[in-house]
Amino acid sequence: MGVRHIGADVRRLEDPRLLTGRGRYTDDIRRPGMLQAAFVRSAHAHAAIRGIDLSAARALPGVHAAWALADLGSPLADGPMAQMAPSPLIKQDRVQHVLAKDEVCYVGEPVAVVIAESRHIAEDAAALVAVDYDTIPAVVDCRAAMEPGAPVAHRDAEGNLAAKLAVGFGDVEAAFTDAPHVFTVDLMQHRGGAHPMEGRAVLAEHDPETGKLTVHSATQSPYLVKRLLARLLKIDEQDLRVVAPDVGGGFGPKAVFYPEEAVLAVAAMKLGRPVKWAEDRREHFVATANQRDQHWRLEVACEADGRMRGIRGHVTHDNGAYLPYGLILAATALAPFPGAYALPSLSLTLDVVYTNTTPTTPVRGAGRPNAIFAVERTIDCIARNLGLDPAEVRRRNYIRPEQFPYVTGMKARDGSPVAYDSGDYEHCLDTALEMADSAGFAARQAEARSRGRYLGLGVASFIEDTGLGPFEGVHVRVTAQGGVHVTTGAASQGQGHATTLAQIVAEKLGVELGKVKVTSADTDSFGYGIATIASRTAVTAGSSAHLAATEVHDKAVRYAAALFEVEPDRIVLEDGMVKVAGTNQSILIGEVALALAGTIAQPIPAGLSPGLEATGYFEARATPHSSGSNVAEVEVDIETGAVHLLNYIVVHDCGRVINPKIVDGQITGGVVHGIGNALFEEMVYDAAGQPVSTNLGEYLLPTATEIPPIRIGHVETPSPLNPLGIKGAGESGTIPAIAAIVAAVENALQPFGVVVDRYPLNPERVVDMIDAARAATPA
Repeated sequence: MGVRHIGADVRRLEDPRLLTGRGRYTDDIRRPGMLQAAFVRSAHAHAAIRGIDLSAARALPGVHAAWALADLGSPLADGPMAQMAPSPLIKQDRVQHVLAKDEVCYVGEPVAVVIAESRHIAEDAAALVAVDYDTIPAVVDCRAAMEPGAPVAHRDAEGNLAAKLAVGFGDVEAAFTDAPHVFTVDLMQHRGGAHPMEGRAVLAEHDPETGKLTVHSATQSPYLVKRLLARLLKIDEQDLRVVAPDVGGGFGPKAVFYPEEAVLAVAAMKLGRPVKWAEDRREHFVATANQRDQHWRLEVACEADGRMRGIRGHVTHDNGAYLPYGLILAATALAPFPGAYALPSLSLTLDVVYTNTTPTTPVRGAGRPNAIFAVERTIDCIARNLGLDPAEVRRRNYIRPEQFPYVTGMKARDGSPVAYDSGDYEHCLDTALEMADSAGFAARQAEARSRGRYLGLGVASFIEDTGLGPFEGVHVRVTAQGGVHVTTGAASQGQGHATTLAQIVAEKLGVELGKVKVTSADTDSFGYGIATIASRTAVTAGSSAHLAATEVHDKAVRYAAALFEVEPDRIVLEDGMVKVAGTNQSILIGEVALALAGTIAQPIPAGLSPGLEATGYFEARATPHSSGSNVAEVEVDIETGAVHLLNYIVVHDCGRVINPKIVDGQITGGVVHGIGNALFEEMVYDAAGQPVSTNLGEYLLPTATEIPPIRIGHVETPSPLNPLGIKGAGESGTIPAIAAIVAAVENALQPFGVVVDRYPLNPERVVDMIDAARAATPA
């Protein structure tokens, strides 16, 4: 009998190879005659370049080239890189050159490149490059950047405003007129990085006989890299192959096209040798895109029972020195409104601001954690000021199940109305509170306080738009030996795509999971792809795999029906066989594939095309929305400021679950990312724009000792927007985590009157908040 694969706790097919050291990452690849690159990077946040002396570097034995921008020649030296995400809202579009031309605008901007026999020689030579800088005043704080007379991040700019965004719906003025209560919420959300185990890496090689340029890159977006690189180099895309091999984590910044990819491509063509570069950890801090630094000022109008009437406010968003990803990060900080709530009206504006810091692009969750933090802090503000239970305020404002599909009033990127497809937000919250034993928390908290210990409980709800279009395609082909080869453009950075796609295909075709092989992220193997970002691959590629496998299934059925002279509805596929149900008549699925591969003078049945294969492109015309609630229980040491996470609960709705083990792993990883955001991670710059947290001793990440027990519950409300009923899950753990943890800390410090309006909550900041609250309290 056939085995059900979808919904099964299948072990990841990728793991035996990866866990036994047989992974193949970009830096593992060796080529005969391969050279190594090192980059000279700006040591100043803002400066004019008066000259670059490369002579000492070029004279070092083992150096094959040392180049500044002009040395690269046309077309790279002709102008800046292309804008990845053009928008008419961009008032000042700043995209950097692949090497700085005559001005540097952040510490870490690439200025020159050295190519040598080894990375050691290249690094030594890079240190010999003499750059004559004329420093220019830098602007670091995005709020200060908007003040009259502030230094400009680019010396020829008209101010520091890159763009102004506005969203809204309903009658906000009416909502605030005669509102029983109006409360103000001020929030600061500081920037952080991605910090995957593997940094960025690029290997470029050029075949002079065929003219083929091949680039291996640790990227989330091989097709984007191919498209932009071909455009930048002015070569035909058929002469360019981009491969994302095993990638050791991405988390967003690896979705961006970077200068290093272009420079190495040109180096390989100019030198006629393969050239590789692998980012070191300091480079990741200063040269790979960061995220965050946002200041929010919101007002909420509400009824006496806590029901919201409207929210209005303004956000100042620091995009760093350039717009490498257009306005996507900034827009994503507004898009999740109104969260899980039936908000009648909204008016928000956002200023996208240039500063002399590393450019910002999405990190896990993109702007969604920022938006949900703002929404959830607003709910907690209402509860605090009205003396209500935060969970009850959420219940009174939730979108109810009978309201789905719920049109929020917001607009999607294409201008269409945003509609939430399905969910049960109150059930998720109640389940999470039950799992957290919230009913017994008051007693636990009181008992702890009697002994001088401060416990806190925080809740946060969220929604996430997932499965963003337009597509990720999948090709399914059955071989004559009965194997199944699945090919897709969707790149993987550890999400388990090979396993989930294999489960979908194996179930439809009735074959063993081990018979399915998945190849991905090679632009020569599959024609079109987008990117692995925004919790989209399960919906887009998963649905495409289902469509392709269904077509292959139906093709096998039609062949067998003709062969056995029965109606198609009597044919079943199971255990690697195509059978007539209830009889002994059967044929191996590989034999069907062999027959359809064609033999001289042997016609295949009419109406069937050659090969037991098909390509599926699911068109993602609407967006499934995941949802859920998190509950965090913490203990705060009021003397040291240390925050200890005692318990963490996630109740999550990602529709139909393909593989519970993989979903739980994704959610757990996302929560850990959120813990880092809430308590540890802070990319700090001094007043001159110098980064001061550029190693993992200064910039802290959570380790196993900081992670509490994380328990996960699933609520499955299938999405009606795709054939499998699935929603994304890759970022859902991160999105509400900051809000839940911050609320728990605030609850623990309630006796001191502490209101938490920023993160990360490092020990020093926690102690400062307690001291400030004590000082503000009358004796």
